[in-house]
Amino acid sequence: MTKEQMKEEIDALIAKGPRPVKPEYRYDSFGNGKPVCGKKKGHLPPMGWNSWNAFGTGNTEALTRAMCDDLLRLGLDKLGYRIVVLDDGCYLPERVDGKLTSNPETFPSGFMAMSDYVHERGLLYGMYNDIGSNLCSGAYVGTCGHEVVDAQSYADWKIDFIKVDNCYYLWDNATFSDGKNAKYVYAPNIQSVCVKGDGFVKCFKAVDGTLTGLRASKQNGCVTDLGTFDGTGPAASPVGDRSGELTFDVTVPSAGRYTLTVSYATAKQEGQGSWLQVAVGYGENAVQFDGFVPETPGNTVFRTCDIEVDLAAGQNVLRLMNHRRQENTLCSYATLLEELNRTMPGHDIIYSICEWGKTHPQNWGYKVGDSWRILNDITFRVGSDGDPGWGAWKDDYTPSVTTQYNKAVIMDGFAGLDKGWNDPDMLMVGMNGLTETMCRTHMTMWCMMNSPLMLGLDLRRVQKGDWIYNIIADQELIALNQDPLGVQAKRVYSSILTDGEPADTTYLTDINRVDILAKPLADGSIAISFINVSEETKDAGYTVTVSELLKAIGDKLPNRSVWEGAKSFTARDILTGKECVSDDAAFSVSELAPCDNVTLRVKVNE
Repeated sequence: MTKEQMKEEIDALIAKGPRPVKPEYRYDSFGNGKPVCGKKKGHLPPMGWNSWNAFGTGNTEALTRAMCDDLLRLGLDKLGYRIVVLDDGCYLPERVDGKLTSNPETFPSGFMAMSDYVHERGLLYGMYNDIGSNLCSGAYVGTCGHEVVDAQSYADWKIDFIKVDNCYYLWDNATFSDGKNAKYVYAPNIQSVCVKGDGFVKCFKAVDGTLTGLRASKQNGCVTDLGTFDGTGPAASPVGDRSGELTFDVTVPSAGRYTLTVSYATAKQEGQGSWLQVAVGYGENAVQFDGFVPETPGNTVFRTCDIEVDLAAGQNVLRLMNHRRQENTLCSYATLLEELNRTMPGHDIIYSICEWGKTHPQNWGYKVGDSWRILNDITFRVGSDGDPGWGAWKDDYTPSVTTQYNKAVIMDGFAGLDKGWNDPDMLMVGMNGLTETMCRTHMTMWCMMNSPLMLGLDLRRVQKGDWIYNIIADQELIALNQDPLGVQAKRVYSSILTDGEPADTTYLTDINRVDILAKPLADGSIAISFINVSEETKDAGYTVTVSELLKAIGDKLPNRSVWEGAKSFTARDILTGKECVSDDAAFSVSELAPCDNVTLRVKVNE
């Protein structure tokens, strides 16, 4: 396919526009707890190895076979690391007869041979694609518009896992796409609305309406920012309604069709677009208008359009909004899953959503995915074993270990066996830029938070019994991650919080702190992690009591009543193996080295 033909295909997709939104994919359905497309529940966090961080687009058939062999050589497969994922760079950059195909220079035997090699060793086969037109590497082989044929290819290759990225997405201002695509994901600025019908007229200034959520604002006599925050970067908390709406209470004398006249100004910029949604009331079928309004000559030039709405007699809630950033993305991920269901009925493929937290998938990811990325990549320095860094967000937009942790640690309410898992990206254990202590704490964080455990390093560097192996093969840590109760740890304390700030939902980006995490386990015990997030020694002494634990996670404990009356406890230090029996209903550490942690598994002595 020539560049001209590629452009023609993309232009045709853009002209067609984003998919219509089914009622069950609407924003109002996000909180109903109902998956779509037959998505299966009950998967524990996936474990395996992914090619991206170690090899980038330089991965090859020979390297992947070596990684499979090393998983077996090290016995990591027996510990749960069974998924082998070919990330970006494995495909020929263009389709052949409309189909995906392997790059003959790097995967000369083809993807089916690679699948056979993986499966013959008792491992699981994972592949990669994108909901956009291109992959992040630029290869013009994204699934957009090709879901039917791609699903058949994946069925033919007998995949067990698929990671689906979000680069070059046509209907959002994604990483490599045109910033003007904001026109799809923000409503116009609204100046006023009037409701008319059968002699009834009621007009409102937009600034007199009610703003809901956290995104919309009132500026210069109009309402702007009607859309959803971009969650790719670490700037804002994941907790709370990241979208915004403009609402009015409208009381009409009789039921019927009314004309809504909206005064608006369009643009193609952050916070101001030209796609408007109008809903009456709430629910999956509340939206009555969903599309572009005619563009205005400038972003401060207002014009009007008429929209027909059906109102009930009496009071109605009229909502002006744009939730398409989230709805479009859900629709695209759902479309591929629908086709996988069709080609592989009864399959149990693990579906990894990788849209970097852009559309706040913690709100909707559970509907189709087993996990969802919460931020941008943990490192962009791929192909040479990483160099991710420990500390805060860097200027190059690389989140780092602690930036991923800062966000994921307050997202426990979005995760679970009935939903899926928050994904702070691949493990960087054993890669450049992190010390042994940092790696051990990084592994502990991910295990406590029920994050996917996808190794990202070149396994040829690892020998049984070395410090890297001892961290990634720590069976007690892995047991926390894979505990069948399936509950993400809750932060119950942070040393820099002031009185009244809840530890479990307050978003903290200052890493000069100590956190205490608590995780209920299926056998009735509790894992407690004292984590020094900072790069300085902390020696103030840190304590958590049983009463504090019960207040925070008691509703998740299978044996709360046993804990409530307990007089004696045994605490096992997961790193040292040392056990301590105590009749004190409190657990403490006196000092934590920089970036270090102490993690206990505590049980009641009955």
